Amino acid sequence: MAKRQGALEDIVEVASKLPWWVGVLLALVAFALLHSVAAMEVIAPKDIQGLGDFATKQIIRTLALIGQYLIPLALLIGAAMSAYGRRKRRGLHLRVSTSNEAGILNDMSWREFEMLVGEAFRRKGFTVRETGGVGPDGGVDLVLSAGTEKFLVQCKQWRALKVSVNTVRELYGVMADKHASGGFVVTSGAFTKDAEEFAKGRNIELIGQAKLLQLIRDARLSLDASRASAPAPDPWSNPIAEAEEVAKSMASACPLCGSAMTQRMAKRGANAGRPFWGCSNFARSGCRGTLPST
Repeated sequence: MAKRQGALEDIVEVASKLPWWVGVLLALVAFALLHSVAAMEVIAPKDIQGLGDFATKQIIRTLALIGQYLIPLALLIGAAMSAYGRRKRRGLHLRVSTSNEAGILNDMSWREFEMLVGEAFRRKGFTVRETGGVGPDGGVDLVLSAGTEKFLVQCKQWRALKVSVNTVRELYGVMADKHASGGFVVTSGAFTKDAEEFAKGRNIELIGQAKLLQLIRDARLSLDASRASAPAPDPWSNPIAEAEEVAKSMASACPLCGSAMTQRMAKRGANAGRPFWGCSNFARSGCRGTLPST
């Protein structure tokens, strides 16, 4: 019999399956809410009729005093696990996509294989939920979502045996029970002929070693191509010179009459000897529009 988890372990597990930043945000919200309850003042009753309500509020306040630290901590632990898992998935995907080793899929653990497959589908645009092949999902390892459609995935890291028709038939039954739009059976090996025949026409895609490696490497090539097509920053750009050009363009028109400005030198006053922009129409119309020089 499986050991029953406590409430805090459940919180950690749920948070570990969420994006890490969601776990952090939930931790902050949980602390704020519980802290407000913990800081609540409980007034002692004046008569015996109020004892029940007083006791209830006191229990809630005590639980909040403890929970304001334990629950956010559990959420943060789950967030850290999520961040670590995300980093590991990316590392596995990168290692496989850049490797020429024929047996690289068989050198990893079954858990790493599931993480790799999930990352491959994630990079194809699916939202991926890992179930670990346990629980009420009938041995399904991954649940994919694309819009309103749901797809089920079974991962089989078998080094020698071929995936039989029984595995494919089992997935087909779970698909019907869960009303899934389709399914995938992914293996590091190959499939029997019976399995391939059964999958035909049933919206089940069989992905063997060669096809999985191609899927992973195509995703890597697509990422490299998108990075290569992105415009590179100009190494010769000079932000100071660009600011000066902007300032000059702003000084090209008189703020009073809109005429062109010319740079002049102040001959008297507090700014004597300093350059400034003066209106070119000063001699004809007496316009005294000026701008400071940069």
